[in-house]
Amino acid sequence: MQVPERVAAALVAAGRWFDRNGWVPATAGNFSARLPGGLVAITRSSVHKGQLSLADIITVDMDGRATDPAQRPSAETLLHCGIYRRFPEAGAVLHGHSVADTVLSRLAGDGIRLAGYELLKVFPGLPTHEAEIRLPVFDNDQDMARLQAAVDAAWDRAAMIVPGYVIRGHGTYVWARDVDAARHRFEALEFLLRCEMEERRLR
Repeated sequence: MQVPERVAAALVAAGRWFDRNGWVPATAGNFSARLPGGLVAITRSSVHKGQLSLADIITVDMDGRATDPAQRPSAETLLHCGIYRRFPEAGAVLHGHSVADTVLSRLAGDGIRLAGYELLKVFPGLPTHEAEIRLPVFDNDQDMARLQAAVDAAWDRAAMIVPGYVIRGHGTYVWARDVDAARHRFEALEFLLRCEMEERRLR
């Protein structure tokens, strides 16, 4: 299946924006959007996200298999599929690597506490800054099926689902209804993590 041009263009634009912000060094990061018929548009493996073309957006099924066997999707495709399977309202998933999420996750336990920040209102169900979230942190694992199983198990136990998580020493995943909304969520979360890192530095 050919990816609709508007979807591919939105993911390409996201890549360039992430690159300008320093969130996708080298070939890091991956982006996707849900398509009709149980398919997902996702970035091709080993491509710099600041240099994406429309042809670098390919399609996979919900098991992460490329619809064209000659194409190789992101190594972390199964994590995107896991989000789409779990959350029907998720229309896009964005994953980037920043200094703040990498450093803080290496110092964290199973979560990063964020409290009292105005931008917490970017998350559903938090209408005021007088709130807190615990952003889940999962240990990095090159076995994507095993990592996704750990994420699923945590969601099964969670009292509140925060639409984002961090892989330790690796990077952040966020999801939202579409690519633009996911970009806003990633930007807000990145700001919160930078604030948290700076505050800890100044203590």
